[in-house]
Parts: sequence; C-alpha cells; structure tokens
Amino acid sequence: MTINILLTSFDTWLPHQPSNASDDLLAKVAEIESLPYALTFLRKLPVDPKLGPMQAIAKIDELQPDLIICCGMAESRKILTVESTAISEGEILQTTIPLSSLVANLTLTKISDEAGKFVCEALYYSVLKHIKEKSLQSQCIFIHVPILTKENMEIILKDLLLIMDFCNEHSKIKLIS
Repeated sequence: MTINILLTSFDTWLPHQPSNASDDLLAKVAEIESLPYALTFLRKLPVDPKLGPMQAIAKIDELQPDLIICCGMAESRKILTVESTAISEGEILQTTIPLSSLVANLTLTKISDEAGKFVCEALYYSVLKHIKEKSLQSQCIFIHVPILTKENMEIILKDLLLIMDFCNEHSKIKLIS
C-alpha cells in the first residue's frame, strides 16, 4: 500500500536568507523519481503564525494524507531535529509517531522538545489540533532542518528518506492493529 505524504516548508523571513533550508530539502526530495510514496508538496508557506497553518490545514482537508511532514529551518541547529511536542496557551500536543524508534537508526537526527515558539510551533500545533479535533487518520511530525551544506546535504536527505520509510512501516502496523 502506498501512503500519501504531504510535505510542507516555509519561505524565508530574514533579509540575509537566500533560501529556506526546509524548502531546499524538499526541492531535493522532489528531484527523486523513484520514491514509493504519493508525495504532495506545499512549499514556501508564509512565515505567519495564522496564514501558514490555514494553508496547510486547507491542503490536509483536500488531500486527507496518511502522513504530514512539516519542515522548518533552524539556523542555529547542526542536525535534523524531530519535534516531540507543540504547545499553545498551555496545551501540549504530541505526535503519535514513536520518535525514539524513529531516530534510533538515523545518522544526523535527534528528538527535540523545543518547536520554536513562532511559526514552526504554530504550524505543528495547529495541524496536530486539527487531526485530533477532526479525528483524522493522518499522522504528523515536524522536522527542523539546519542550514544545508555540501557536507551535510546527502546525510540529511538520507535521514529524511529514512523517516518517510519508518512512517510508512509504522502506518502499516497502525492499520493492522
């Protein structure tokens, strides 16, 4: 069974940024022709805590994807970080994907408990809340992407592809149980 994956990225927000690493990573994924998934890209979401989530939720309602991978850039981080939680007004929401198992075999990816307190967390929280309120079968994770370089690009791309593979296997197990 092929899973449908929605991948999101943000636009830039500061003048010194020629591009957003999250969008650059998704552009690399889009170049790969033989992936065993149905991929939909929602790239360059506005860096706005209301508009970005509104656009993502509209696309989720349209597609009803099995998996949503939201990506954002974290300039100060050196590795991919998969966010465990999103918080808004004291409410904490968590992904249903078992993150410890997810990162166990990844080279340059760790779990983070700090989604950023800005648009990244607003998007993650909004999507998790939408999934919960609408009782959707979709699963969601948020991944922070460091600045991409010649040295880390291949490893980070490989880790992202392994994340998609893990989530594909996890969704099969979830459907059986």
